[in-house]
Amino acid sequence: MLNIVSSKARGEASMSAKNGSIKLVAGNSNPALAQEIANWLHMPLTKAIVRRFADMEIFVEIQENVRGSDVFIIQSTSFPANDHLMELLIITDALRRASARRITAVVPYFGYARQDRKSGSRTPISAKLVANLITRAGVDRVMTLDLHAGQIQGFFDIPTDNLYASPVMVRDIKERFDLANVMVVSPDVGGVVRARGLAKRINTPLAIIDKRRERAGESEVMNVIGDAAGFTCILVDDIVDSGGTLVNAADALLANGAKDVYAYITHGVLSGGAAARIAGSRLKELVITDSIQPTEAVRNSANIRTLSIASLIGEAIGRTASEESVSSLFD
Repeated sequence: MLNIVSSKARGEASMSAKNGSIKLVAGNSNPALAQEIANWLHMPLTKAIVRRFADMEIFVEIQENVRGSDVFIIQSTSFPANDHLMELLIITDALRRASARRITAVVPYFGYARQDRKSGSRTPISAKLVANLITRAGVDRVMTLDLHAGQIQGFFDIPTDNLYASPVMVRDIKERFDLANVMVVSPDVGGVVRARGLAKRINTPLAIIDKRRERAGESEVMNVIGDAAGFTCILVDDIVDSGGTLVNAADALLANGAKDVYAYITHGVLSGGAAARIAGSRLKELVITDSIQPTEAVRNSANIRTLSIASLIGEAIGRTASEESVSSLFD
C-alpha cells in the first residue's frame, strides 16, 4: 500500500527541510508534472530560466537565492534525451555554484536505462556513463521511478531511490475491474518479476508471453504461458516505446480466449507512430503515468489514459527532505 499523508499536512511540513529550506527547480522535460508536484507540496517552483541560445546551447539562470537549500531538480531525461540530460547537468552546475546545500535529481524517467549492459562486441554501457555524468556534475542524490533494470541503482556512487508506480496502478485497477476475472500478464520473460509483484498485490493469476525479437523495434509473439481464456488480461511493463510488443501480445491473448486486454505501463515513451499503432490495435486501453510529458498524439488518443505520479513523487521528496524513510512508502 502507498502510505501518503494528506497534501495539506505534507505541504505545511515541507516548506523547510531538516537542515534548511526546500527548493523545487523544473527543467523543460515535463513542466506540467513539476507544477503538479509543487502544488501537492503547497510550494512554488523556484524561479529559473532554462533556455537556448541561437546556436542551441543551453543557458540556465537560477533567479532565487538557493544558498544552504535542499534543492530538488525535476527533470525526466526523455525525448529529446540528450537535450534534457544536458539541461539536468547544467542546472546542477548552476545550483552547485550557487552554494545549494544538497541537490537531488528527481528523474521520473531515466533515459538510456535500456543500455544497461553490453549488447555486443565494442558497444557501450550508456546507462553507467549517464550515471557518472550526473554524479560528477554535482548531484548528491537521485530519485527515479521504475528503472528498466534495478541494478542500475548500483551504477551510481551516490544514494539512489528507485520508486515504484505499482501502488498508483493497483489503486486504479481495483477501482475499475472485478478482480475475480482479472489476469496479470508479463509481455516477456524479463518482466516476470514486475508482473508477479502486481499480481500478488491484487491476488490474481499470472501469465507470461514468450516472445522472440527478430530485430530492434520489432517483436514476434510466439506463445502464451498460462490459460487466459475468459479473463480480462492486464499487460504490465515498465516502458512502451514502439508499441509493437503490446499489440502482438494483445493479439496472442485474444487468440487464446482472453475476454479483453488492457495494458498498464509506467513510462509512455510512445515514439514515432506508436500512438496510432495503439489506437488501431485490439488493446482495450493503454494506461501510462505522466513520468514523460505526453505528445499531442497521446493526449488525443481515445484509448490511452494517463495516471498522475505527482503525489507519489511529492511524498518521496517530502520524506527525503525531512530525513524520513522512503522505502516505507511501499510497505
